Amino acid sequence: MTPAIKESKILIVDDKPANVLLLEQLLEEEGYENVISTTDSREVVSLYVSEKVDMILLDIRMPFMDGLEVMAALKEVVGPHDYLPILVLTAQTDMETRQNALSMGARDFLTKPFQPWEVFQRIHNMLETRVFYLSQRSRANVLADEVFKRTQEIRETQLEVVRRLGRAGEYRDNETGAHVVRMSKSCRLLALKAGQGRDFAELILQASPMHDVGKIGIPDNILLKPGRLTPEERVVMERHVEIGVDIIGEFDSPMLEMARQIAATHHEKWDGSGYPKGLAGEDIPLEGRIAAICDVFDALTSERPYKEAWPLEKAVKFIEENSGSHFDPTLARLFVEIIPDVVALREEYPDEEE
Repeated sequence: MTPAIKESKILIVDDKPANVLLLEQLLEEEGYENVISTTDSREVVSLYVSEKVDMILLDIRMPFMDGLEVMAALKEVVGPHDYLPILVLTAQTDMETRQNALSMGARDFLTKPFQPWEVFQRIHNMLETRVFYLSQRSRANVLADEVFKRTQEIRETQLEVVRRLGRAGEYRDNETGAHVVRMSKSCRLLALKAGQGRDFAELILQASPMHDVGKIGIPDNILLKPGRLTPEERVVMERHVEIGVDIIGEFDSPMLEMARQIAATHHEKWDGSGYPKGLAGEDIPLEGRIAAICDVFDALTSERPYKEAWPLEKAVKFIEENSGSHFDPTLARLFVEIIPDVVALREEYPDEEE
């Protein structure tokens, strides 16, 4: 007998104290160390839960609750994927009782009077199966935890690569690159405020840092020009959308697909006056409309080589005044409502700390 089988907790359930005593003595002589018992079938469920029972030796004909009723009650607390060995020991020999017991969850069936050697063998076989089951379940849980851990590590690595790539674009006109962190977290806040749920919010957090990755392809003399761009320079500048979409590419990945949509549409405007396609209203993907507000607000309140940072009140007023023209009016209103949370991001991720 292996230590695991020897240490298994066995519960004896029989309304006859003499029967209980006999089984306790037999099991103790055989070397089982954790045997408990009850003559009240109403206690079985609570004992199973509190004592973490590994096996039950169960009589069928008992007062209060018979063995079949006990097994029915156990089904309510035993997990659907658990394996609880129940060995029925009864004086009833009819086929109907045997069928009912096995259908209700008994793993094996012995009629009284029984031979001790046969009881021991049945108990050993059933406990061996349970020990193996628990071992496999533990191993499966360990493997599942390891897979989850590795998946999280890969996900975090992918997210960091996306952030770094996004910052590569932002470093062209922002000394710190903290803009992409604040902007992406603002997108998450606004998505949640708009009722989009956790999955969408997490996805936009991951995808939005790549919104301006196309700036990598814009010449410095245009990207960093301190004054107003000429019409010709504006055309070149607007090409960063096309470049960004090309850099992200087309992949079967929800995160990269959203990143591509944001890069392609975050300069579109609610009234159709944006670029590159002049989309209007809800023709602009929701992620693009969210990113447009968060990107503009953080850009306005950030210092750049070609401008000073706007005061908070002025930036908020800009969002409000451009609601319904540049920005989705519903999202603009919701964004103003979460301004304290957005401002807190600048305190948490200030430019000078990058």
